Amino acid sequence: MDIRQIGLVGFGEVGSIFGAGLKDKPGIARVAAWDLKFADSATRARANDSGVAAMGSMAQMCQGADLVISAVTASNTLAVAQEAAPHLRAGSFFLDFNSASPGTKQQAAALVEKAGAHYVEAGVMTSVPPYGIKVPMLLGGAKAQALADALNAWGMDAKVVSERLGVASAIKMSRSVMIKGLEALVIESYATARQYGVEEYVIPTLQETFPGIDWTEQGAYLFSRVVQHGKRRAEEMREAANTVHEAGFDPFMASATADKQQFIADCAKDGAFEGLPNDARWQDYADRLIKASRRA
Repeated sequence: MDIRQIGLVGFGEVGSIFGAGLKDKPGIARVAAWDLKFADSATRARANDSGVAAMGSMAQMCQGADLVISAVTASNTLAVAQEAAPHLRAGSFFLDFNSASPGTKQQAAALVEKAGAHYVEAGVMTSVPPYGIKVPMLLGGAKAQALADALNAWGMDAKVVSERLGVASAIKMSRSVMIKGLEALVIESYATARQYGVEEYVIPTLQETFPGIDWTEQGAYLFSRVVQHGKRRAEEMREAANTVHEAGFDPFMASATADKQQFIADCAKDGAFEGLPNDARWQDYADRLIKASRRA
């Protein structure tokens, strides 16, 4: 497969990491990007300065692209496919990184394939920043293996799980119910224990029951991730709830997790955690959360 031009939809944390990681790979002539935030000249300049060409429109970014990567928030998964489809070159690939339900991915695929392009879904299985473009991902779709071979040749970690669309996203979303749910549970449990002054009793019992986890260190990490990315996580969990619903179950836990993630995102937006250092303890986050809840 000859991929010479790559287009990125979305130049946030994930898009910028993949732009930087792919632009110098052998055979790549250009990596271009399109993001609504490019209306801001500073954001546009950041992309250009990194060696990624900031385009003025979706159509311009898709023009000539052999591979288009969609890396936006979960709620925009289908909208991006709808906007990109009319501009995709026949025979090109559309790789959907977004955390969306199997049903949403299948709808996106129908739009892309109607335009004559090849849709491949990706389930990105852990946080991108520590791994960069080597983050483990699961691929699905009729042309997934052909694309996986190209990605792995660039040093990526792509594994095909099925030619059937929806399998990779079902794996990703089922995992998210557990991982994002654990984040929500830790925040609620720890903040409650802190409010009652019983954390010195609660944490050791968790450590005894699950000795493989450092519950103090992990607590700080989980708080920090939700404070930084709660809005994105809430959107992902709404898609996880859709996944549970598509499976025929009522998504009680996934929906509650989405609400908790959104609550923390709203607190962060209101400045509740402003000024906390990167190495803040979970107790510092909990104290800010308690203070914000008292004001509400």
